[in-house]
Amino acid sequence: MAKGMIPVAELAGGQRSPADFPEERRRRYAEQLEEGHILFFDRAPFPLPDAAERAALANVREVSGAYHKNISYRPEEDRVKGLAPGADVERVRSALRGYCQNVTRLLTELFPWYAAGWKQDFSSFRPVEEQGRQLSLRARNDLLHVDSFPTRPTNGGRILRVFTNVNESVSRRWITTETFDVLAPRMAMAAGLAAIAAQRRSPWRAAWGALARLPRRVGLAGDERSPYDRFMLGFHHHLKADAAFQSECPKYRWEFPPGSTWIVLTDMVPHAVESGQFALEHTIILPTSVLLRPDLSPLRILESLAHGQPLTI
Repeated sequence: MAKGMIPVAELAGGQRSPADFPEERRRRYAEQLEEGHILFFDRAPFPLPDAAERAALANVREVSGAYHKNISYRPEEDRVKGLAPGADVERVRSALRGYCQNVTRLLTELFPWYAAGWKQDFSSFRPVEEQGRQLSLRARNDLLHVDSFPTRPTNGGRILRVFTNVNESVSRRWITTETFDVLAPRMAMAAGLAAIAAQRRSPWRAAWGALARLPRRVGLAGDERSPYDRFMLGFHHHLKADAAFQSECPKYRWEFPPGSTWIVLTDMVPHAVESGQFALEHTIILPTSVLLRPDLSPLRILESLAHGQPLTI
């Protein structure tokens, strides 16, 4: 069955700090996230971009071409990518930097056990109206999918994302369906899990895993795409390409009004964006070691379906 939205009214509008919550309540929210629910704030629980930053965001244009689907901000480099010439780069950077910092502060106070081991990923701004957007099949946002990043493997880490609708007048509309723990037992083998697990059992795969880890050990960049990452990226593609699944699966529609914020583990919750323009987003990767319910993570679900075969490197 689909999971629902969990309103977090106590933090709406930033009137309270999550650090004031009893730990039991914060842990309950974390468990609900890990089960596949969406935490929803009808007003953002932190300051939004100021008027000058909002004007700069409203006027941005993306670089043409398929490489940049959205405007991205890389916090470790304090760098914005994907902007077309003519944008107010400094104000856009300021808006995305502030959003990244505010989200990180919120999540650190709300889920301090996550912060102990998480990895900061990118922030992004979605300036384009999603309804009718022309993208390739695999890049389309209006088809139900679980998230997996082609260039940023997680090696089993969970994808925690925070979204805020900064459109001043129009809601952002999502569709979700049954969560990963329901879909995987029915669809994972047909989507390639058996073949990937069989490769993992091969003695050659063990040698390849050691080679994949070598660049990190000597301080170099390298593609450490684990069997888990290869499956999840393939599953992302598989869901989007499965016309029967897209048309026949149960669908649940959600509306996120202007100024609202929502938190979701997008590797667990298949989602599609039906319509909406102007949204901010920040992503954090959670290793299984910090999870309250690691048994519900896609990694552990897939390893169970693969009869205990490890899928990380």
